[in-house]
Amino acid sequence: MKNQTICIVDDEPKILRFIAANLKSVGYDVVTAGSGEELLEKFDLMSPDLILLDIMMPGYDGFYVLEKLRKFTNVPVIMLTARSNPQDKVHGLNVGADDYLTKPFSLDELFARVNAVLRRSQPTLAEQQVVTTPMIYTGEFAIDIGSKRCWINDVEFKLTHTEFMMMEILALNLDKVVQHEKLLTEVWGAQYRDDVEYLRVGIARIRRKMKEKLTEKQEYIITYPGLGYMLKSIPKPE
Repeated sequence: MKNQTICIVDDEPKILRFIAANLKSVGYDVVTAGSGEELLEKFDLMSPDLILLDIMMPGYDGFYVLEKLRKFTNVPVIMLTARSNPQDKVHGLNVGADDYLTKPFSLDELFARVNAVLRRSQPTLAEQQVVTTPMIYTGEFAIDIGSKRCWINDVEFKLTHTEFMMMEILALNLDKVVQHEKLLTEVWGAQYRDDVEYLRVGIARIRRKMKEKLTEKQEYIITYPGLGYMLKSIPKPE
């Protein structure tokens, strides 16, 4: 089985060498880029399974690079920053980051975040063995759990791995309120069970994407403050 490839993007050579050596020591293949420009230029050659992307870099900063990446790939991205400004975290998640790690971080924390994000992006054995799975429909939206694809008005609708996992759980519980804790635990992991901010930003991103594609003004994802979210069953338009 091929090792998973992690791309580290940072303008500090010492940090690149340190993170790369430790990820290699636990079995990952590692490629590096010293700038956002280099990552975008060599992305197709690298074919990473995960990107560790520094925010503060000369030239293209991490936010700009992530915006560019999200135009053509859903590869998981963990943002790295020396700043603990909560607005940076929200902005990174809004642009499409899967997680966020503040420097300095321990190796245990790095490995845990990398493992959690890769787990979310890889199909489980049970999912790989699914042959046929019923489609779930609501209004103009359709989702196929087996193929990990969804559509609005028969046009494929692109979501990141993390966004799809949220929608998958909501769709499998159509017309039922899914509590914050359940969503956070199943999508991000038990250690994130109290990080409601991840959910708020993720749901807001999905709503924005849906709004751009929907022809009828309908609220598909209903918020239950302090409790959770529900995907509403809506009759298919005539």
